[in-house]
Amino acid sequence: MLGYIWLGMILTSLICAFFTGQTEQLGAAVTTGADKAVKLLISMAGVMCLWSGIMKIADKSGITGAAARLMRPALSRLMPDYPAESEAMMAVSANITANILGLGNAATPLGIKAMKEMQRRNPLKDKANPSMIMFVVINTASLQLIPATCAALRAAAGSIAPYSILPQVWIASAGALTAGIAAVRLLCFRRNKNG
Repeated sequence: MLGYIWLGMILTSLICAFFTGQTEQLGAAVTTGADKAVKLLISMAGVMCLWSGIMKIADKSGITGAAARLMRPALSRLMPDYPAESEAMMAVSANITANILGLGNAATPLGIKAMKEMQRRNPLKDKANPSMIMFVVINTASLQLIPATCAALRAAAGSIAPYSILPQVWIASAGALTAGIAAVRLLCFRRNKNG
């Protein structure tokens, strides 16, 4: 589906450029945009490698395990379908830790692993259980204490103080997480009440 959306956007751009006589500008924008994308990718690679390395060190030194143990009581209440010591909950904890550190790229494989483990223990294979739904919401609207990816983007764009957005990120991510958890609780409660 996403491929069709991209194709539609490209065709629309080509048609608009043709009818407005701006094909040269479109061609220039394509090459300039590609050049900027590669430069952005290279400039972000260092920061992403740094934080991914820090995450590996935290994992090897037991910091992520300690964080998982700290989060276990809250996660057990939010996702009661899985035992606190299960492989699924350990993967969920690792994913949430990576998201808290703002490591979206490092958090993605951990999130996939967590969902696979949750699905493996899910009795209804064709339907997500409330804990799986809660995990998707927590993963998507995660609390970010250190928005490393966003700061890397700001630094690559020339920001003098890429981490100056911290208070706003904390407020926005806490608000999004609270609203997401409340929505899942409400909708799952209504679904259970209606049968």
